[in-house]
Amino acid sequence: MKHPASGADPAGSGAPHPAAATAGTGPHAGSGGPAHHLVEGRTIDAVPETERHGRPRDLFAVWFAANISPLTIVSGTIAPLVFGLGLWPAVAAVTLGNLLGGFLMALHAAQGPRLGVPQMIQSRGQFGSHGSLLVTLVVVFMYAGWFASNLVIAGQALNRSVPAVDTSGWLVLCALAGLVVAVVGYRLIHRVGRWATVVTLALLALCAVRVFLTPGVLERATNATGFTLSGFVGMTAIGILLQITYAPYVSDYTRYMPAHAASRRSTLWFTYWGSVLGSVLPMFLGIVMGIAVADDAIAGLDTVLGGTLSAVVLCSFAVIVVHVNSMNLYGTSLCLVTAAQTFRHTWLPGRLTRTALIAGPLALGLTLALAFQDTFLASYTDFLAILQYVLIPWTAINLVDYYLIRRGNYHVPSFFAPGGGVYGRINGPAVLVYAVSFALEVPFMHTSAYTGPVASALDGIDLSWAVGLAVPTVAYWLIARRRTAPDLLPTTAPALPQEGS
Repeated sequence: MKHPASGADPAGSGAPHPAAATAGTGPHAGSGGPAHHLVEGRTIDAVPETERHGRPRDLFAVWFAANISPLTIVSGTIAPLVFGLGLWPAVAAVTLGNLLGGFLMALHAAQGPRLGVPQMIQSRGQFGSHGSLLVTLVVVFMYAGWFASNLVIAGQALNRSVPAVDTSGWLVLCALAGLVVAVVGYRLIHRVGRWATVVTLALLALCAVRVFLTPGVLERATNATGFTLSGFVGMTAIGILLQITYAPYVSDYTRYMPAHAASRRSTLWFTYWGSVLGSVLPMFLGIVMGIAVADDAIAGLDTVLGGTLSAVVLCSFAVIVVHVNSMNLYGTSLCLVTAAQTFRHTWLPGRLTRTALIAGPLALGLTLALAFQDTFLASYTDFLAILQYVLIPWTAINLVDYYLIRRGNYHVPSFFAPGGGVYGRINGPAVLVYAVSFALEVPFMHTSAYTGPVASALDGIDLSWAVGLAVPTVAYWLIARRRTAPDLLPTTAPALPQEGS
């Protein structure tokens, strides 16, 4: 399927391809564009077709490698250790959650090739240039939380392999390694993802074989039959959330792909199966390890694999964490540029400024990792719960607007225009639907610090994710379809510089 030009006027006004508005201008004009540099030059500006490259099948490797990490294994242990689920209920909950959440997450992938801009810039089409700031800043803290969570697992794994350096020291080293990959940018992240896929798949297979061949492990796992409805629903919600948390930046890794070559179907399914398989396989391993070891899956690998092999596996997993955290830092930098550019609409940072922007969230994530490394599992579970409350209503509004209301037709130059262009500074109905949806989630919430009245009546079952998905989907569709007219597209739009100071 060949997409029409990004942002094409549905009324046929002949508006130019919005990404093309930036082509041939700025410091890279006439020199082959940013693709000729080792370090990525673009940040949030629209990518013209002349700089598009890559294939949809590359997305499988990126998302498969991003998910196969020690943190995903630990996420699987939540089923038996936090929710008290036995093997088969845990496997069913993890599978169901990832299949559902992965589909919502992968739907965002098609937005990148069509529009050529990062995900949170595209969100201005729903919330307005200023209205989207709230979600953008929430996503920055989400990145910091994921960065910290991955750092803790990597630091603990490396400390077990090389105890000469304490966990805090490894946290710092892993953080700096992720910074290097994030600064280089899009191309290196894709290349690391391809190699990481091969390595992680081999490691996962090795761990699974050794775990299942270890006497008593499989027997203990199959004999675990615990089940509660609240635990099943809670673990399903975690599976959904682990996928949806990628939604704010999934199209960041498709925006460089040619619109004519990256169809909606291909970008969706390569992203979907890469992310879902990359999550459920290590989570299955985590479930078994959580039942068999009963406290620490990472320490359990040392018991099952033996000292030397465990050291190799844990060190390799730590390298994968560097890849995942480089994606978190890269996405953070795009969000921060998006927030700043809201008030300085002609500004885009250069490479040095982008590096400085990454350093701040890195310091925040590292601080969180150092502070919560001793109470990680409880803090991580609450962190996941909080994320679902704020991200699920956003993803519902974004997908309804893109697929059902505008059907992919956006005026991309307006994303960067003063006052939000045709989308304005604040889209009141979208912001209202988001706020009301969040408020309606509150009675259904269940965390260690707060349990809403509905969740209490349901014996701790947290259905806030269902409310946060259903309410904005219906409400925004009913409101937006009545008031959204075809966008009035100007025939020309000011070009943004590709780099600034």
